[in-house]
Amino acid sequence: MDKLGTLGIFVQTAEAGSFVAASHRLGLSGSAVGKAIGRLERELGVRLFHRSTRSMTLTEEGSFFLDTCRKILSDLDAAQAQLSKSHNTPRGVLRVSFPLTGMLLMPAISAFMRTFPDIKLDLDFTDRLVDVIEEGFDAVVRTGDVRDTRLMSRKLGVFRHRIVASPDYLNERGTPQVPEDLLLHHCMHHRYANSGKLEPWPLTRQGKELRISLPTTTVASTLEPLIHLAERGFGITCLPSFAVDTQIADGKLTAVLDDFTAEAGIFRVLWPTSRYLSPKIRVFVDFMADNLFAG
Repeated sequence: MDKLGTLGIFVQTAEAGSFVAASHRLGLSGSAVGKAIGRLERELGVRLFHRSTRSMTLTEEGSFFLDTCRKILSDLDAAQAQLSKSHNTPRGVLRVSFPLTGMLLMPAISAFMRTFPDIKLDLDFTDRLVDVIEEGFDAVVRTGDVRDTRLMSRKLGVFRHRIVASPDYLNERGTPQVPEDLLLHHCMHHRYANSGKLEPWPLTRQGKELRISLPTTTVASTLEPLIHLAERGFGITCLPSFAVDTQIADGKLTAVLDDFTAEAGIFRVLWPTSRYLSPKIRVFVDFMADNLFAG
């Protein structure tokens, strides 16, 4: 177990980027962390870190060893979790980050809270790129691809975009029959908070992407204002299906050009590779996978 403890210190040091930062995570002194890494390097006969007065980075051998250590510790945690799973009740604080669009997923989140009252949720809503490990999140729900090799992921569901407008707007301005008809409409766009760029409308024809320079009547960094304005006839907009399904079902919005939109959206839940799925994380992942896009 002492050797496993040293491997854990190495992983934390590699992820934190310094002895001092690792010591804060581990509750040890910086000196103790440095000595543990020194003993490990002598035992292995290789240098794991490049050290300078300003930075500390992994050597090639250190990078290889880090991947191996993560797998060892993850397998150990998983085995321990499996052995004790029957005795563990999901409980405690679960810190989860959602995108700003996560506000529209509150029915699934509130259903989870009713099902697992012993789990206290600490919810963060932001579109910025959070550092799951550094900021201490148990899990993060995001759209798009996973690029952080430190994270495990599971797909929660796929959604499409719908181009929508109110019935009154379409009666007044006409219903688009082909994507090019949008050039004559008041197009309302979602702007990414991180980049400031407009989210492209996923227009296609016969499986090929269409690039049309659409009019820009209104721009918003969150989806709720676009829904509100579309319902009141201010224009036509393109939004994720989960954001407008209720309005479409209630007749407040009408979907158009469905045959010309691609299905491209994916929600994923991410969690640190070196952290086994504790009962509270496991039930959260399973519940969201089963209920996020139920129906």
